[in-house]
Amino acid sequence: EFIRSTYFNKLQYTKFSSSVGKFVGFTEQGMKNAAASNNNNMYMASIRAAKETICQPNIQRMYDNILTKS
Repeated sequence: EFIRSTYFNKLQYTKFSSSVGKFVGFTEQGMKNAAASNNNNMYMASIRAAKETICQPNIQRMYDNILTKS
């Protein structure tokens, strides 16, 4: 799962989760930012593609690393 969160002064403003597929806002400003991000089709396509480009190629390497240390 790919998660991208935005924080300011230790307060979470927005969060994108690949399982949800969109940004969710947690504050008033965060909801505005999430709505703007969700309406930007090119940005959303790149964020949704991040799971395939960042997460999936590294899954086996991360599992191997964790299993060798336990």
